[in-house]
Amino acid sequence: MSPTLQNDRNAYALAVLRISVGLFFLIFGEYKVFGTQFTRGGGFQSWINKFLDGSVYPFMDPMLRHFVLPYATPIAFAVAYSELCIGLGLVLGILVRPASVGGLALMLAMLFSSDYPGAHAPLWQFFGASLSHSILALCFAAFLIGRADQVWSLRTWRVRAKKGRHGGF
Repeated sequence: MSPTLQNDRNAYALAVLRISVGLFFLIFGEYKVFGTQFTRGGGFQSWINKFLDGSVYPFMDPMLRHFVLPYATPIAFAVAYSELCIGLGLVLGILVRPASVGGLALMLAMLFSSDYPGAHAPLWQFFGASLSHSILALCFAAFLIGRADQVWSLRTWRVRAKKGRHGGF
C-alpha cells in the first residue's frame, strides 16, 4: 500500500473516531443544556455525592467537597456547555485541538473523581475501573497528536469551496 493511500486511510479512520466521540458528547451535552435535571434539578450534585461515597481518588475528595459541591450549579452549567461545545467541535471538525484539550481535562477529572478501585486493589483494577474515562482520554490524546480535522471537517470543506471559486488555484 502506498504511503499516500495509507495516510488517507488513517485520516478517514481518525475522522470516524472524532465524529463518533463528538456524537457521544453532543448527546450527553444536549440533554444537560436543554433539560434542567442535571443543572438545576440536583443531578450534578447527586453524581458528586455518589462519587464521594467511595469511588473518588483520595486526593480529589477535598476538591469535590470544598469546591465543586459549594459551587455545584455553575460548575454543572460549565460541564453541560463544555460537553456540548466539545461535541460540536469534534462533529464539525472545528477547533478540534481546543475541544480535545477540554475533553481530555474533563475525562481526567471524571476518572479521578469516580474510578478509584480502592487503596489495596491490584494495579490491573485501576485500569479496569477507569475504562469508561481512560479510553475517551486516549481518543482526545490521539486527536491532539494527529490531524483529526484533516478530512470531513468544516475547515477542509471551506478550503475546497474556496479553491472551487478561484478555479482550483
